[in-house]
Amino acid sequence: MTSEARKSMLHGILLIALFSCAAFYIADFEFIKKLSFSPLIVGIVLGMLYANSLRNNLPETWVPGIKFCSKQILRIGIILYGFRLTFQSVIAVGAEAVVIDLIVVVLTLLVGVSAGKLLKMDKDISLLTATGSAICGAAAVLGAESVIRPQPYKTAVAVSTVVVFGTIAMFIYPALYNAGAIPLDETGMGVYTGSTLHEVAHVVGAGNAMGESISDTAIIVKMIRVILLAPVLLVMSFFVGGKPSAGEKRRITIPWFAFGFIAVIGFNSLGLLPAQTVSFINSLDTFLLTMAMTALGAETSIDKFRQAGAKPFLLATILFIWLMGGGYLLAKYLGPLL
Repeated sequence: MTSEARKSMLHGILLIALFSCAAFYIADFEFIKKLSFSPLIVGIVLGMLYANSLRNNLPETWVPGIKFCSKQILRIGIILYGFRLTFQSVIAVGAEAVVIDLIVVVLTLLVGVSAGKLLKMDKDISLLTATGSAICGAAAVLGAESVIRPQPYKTAVAVSTVVVFGTIAMFIYPALYNAGAIPLDETGMGVYTGSTLHEVAHVVGAGNAMGESISDTAIIVKMIRVILLAPVLLVMSFFVGGKPSAGEKRRITIPWFAFGFIAVIGFNSLGLLPAQTVSFINSLDTFLLTMAMTALGAETSIDKFRQAGAKPFLLATILFIWLMGGGYLLAKYLGPLL
């Protein structure tokens, strides 16, 4: 790469970093906090606004820098996400949450892929939407994006559906529980919330509205779902590898960053780093993931959303209904047996 090309690439990276700084600033607004919109979500919105306004007025030589943010920086962000988790938290919450989380993740993926086929949807969008709904929202979509390698707008469409329905659920769960419409005890409600809501931010928002006991359980259960991201990506890599030509072996895309994610969780479980250092790393990680989301948004135009049509949101509706209904039945009837 020439010196001039490196400078142009740096311009693209700095542009995304600037947008990400703005995303953090906006996410700190009080009404944005009430919606539990993380900087990641604000970032993708800013990126999309840029894609549909200023994009054509800036040099094309900046594009490699934007793509660098949506690929390489994304992988670093997913690896560092492991510093939010420990294996001790999984052991502490017990078998009930682990089993229910496993069932929810597997069935949500199966429901999403099957419904996508019935709706004759784009396979990439179906799998991305199902992964985001099954595991941890936008972060899961980003992880799957690195394995599937779809066109950027498909990732943005999947993230949008997760944000919309996760936000709806974040308000519905506390309203129903506080009205007595969900007959679960505090532990059961915590497991239900953590195993079915989309984003970590959604779980935090809903949990806080229902009480500290429910919130604590819900967050731990949600973190177990996050840990499941790594094995899901590994399994996914065996099914989305490039189709072989005649006489060639099947190529498998191994998501090496998933191994890094697991390794970081293991390292964090040892408790070798001071809490302040881990907190700093988590803040840095949020910024890197915000850059990745912003870059994906910058590759997404309104025309791409029109091209995707209404089917992704129909699929997300199906998954939303399954998570609310199926997750409740699992928490109510399976939980007490474990």
